Amino acid sequence: MQKWGDLTCKKQVKEYHWSFDACVGYARLHKLFSDEEIVCTKTLYNELWAGNLPLVPHDLPEALSRKSKKNNARRNKRVLGRSIDERPEIANIKEEYGHWEIDTVVGHKAGHESVVLTLVEKKSDYYIALKIPGKDAASVMAAMETLREEYGETKFSEIFKTITADNGNEFERLSELEAWGVKIYFAHPYSSWERAQNERHNRIFRRYLPKGVSIERYTAEQILWFADEMNELPRKHLGYRTPTELFDEFLDQVYSIAKVQVT
Repeated sequence: MQKWGDLTCKKQVKEYHWSFDACVGYARLHKLFSDEEIVCTKTLYNELWAGNLPLVPHDLPEALSRKSKKNNARRNKRVLGRSIDERPEIANIKEEYGHWEIDTVVGHKAGHESVVLTLVEKKSDYYIALKIPGKDAASVMAAMETLREEYGETKFSEIFKTITADNGNEFERLSELEAWGVKIYFAHPYSSWERAQNERHNRIFRRYLPKGVSIERYTAEQILWFADEMNELPRKHLGYRTPTELFDEFLDQVYSIAKVQVT
């Protein structure tokens, strides 16, 4: 293990919340060490449970799993717009960039305070987290306006082709984004598994912002930093590339096309 140099499992796991598999896969992908110097993921776990690493199981990222759920959606909850049933298949199969899921993360259940608005791009796993003043439609729309200014009014609908939300009151105005060229879809009531990707990322985000802790304790910059760190985590299903790498490549494509058109 000493041969891993600066990319030790201890450093990556404890400081950046990498899994053992992410450490091994990233090192192999970027050829940071020879094959003889890199042990496999299973060996690392065996060494962990044998007590031979400077880590304990609590240091590792929690295993994320979803239990299969039945569609017991209660039909008495209003639907705010176009159903997810109408969402194009291209948004489901993750072969095209620009399809997003949106949600909010709260601190204290009771009271009126800031929340975090989160979005995840389905193909790259790129995660956006923004601190907003409250869990209300006006705060959500103000944040979306900020994102539109950041990415550019003319390119926004290319970067955000579709957005899928639940039927929470904070998203009751989200369909207004269709005036910007964004298609908005709503999951069936009480069917969070239809936005599984965002739900999964929000659980990872809870490593930084535990449940029950007031979001008022965190600055907007800290919230952004938490998302940035998540986006730097190599993912096995992305070929051990990071969401940042893939999303940046997508943005380069979008803006390079714009430059060609201008010239």
